[in-house]
Amino acid sequence: EEAGGGSGARRGAAERDEEGAAAERGPGAAYHMFVVMEDLLDKLKLLNYEEEALRRHNMRPLSRHYFALPTNPGEQFFMFCTLAAWMITKAGRPFEQPQEYDDPNAVISNVLSELRSF
Repeated sequence: EEAGGGSGARRGAAERDEEGAAAERGPGAAYHMFVVMEDLLDKLKLLNYEEEALRRHNMRPLSRHYFALPTNPGEQFFMFCTLAAWMITKAGRPFEQPQEYDDPNAVISNVLSELRSF
């Protein structure tokens, strides 16, 4: 029982630390990811992503909070990889479009490797 009480005390302390950190950042910190996603979407629209990236792959436009909430991680990952490949190509580097069933680790490794070379 002592061990259980000790771990409960540690868990309570950790929760208080998290609450303190959130309060220290301010009440809007929890919504920051939504603002960042809206900014990302605005930038993608300026790059004409709907015409150049989505139509080519028969994909729907992103909602303004698409990457801010984990709704369908597999679909979101594939959309991220599609957009990353498109932007790398748009920047002038040849980059093969990942396929939906490619190994996620290999895809991310290729994206990061290409970005490091910039």
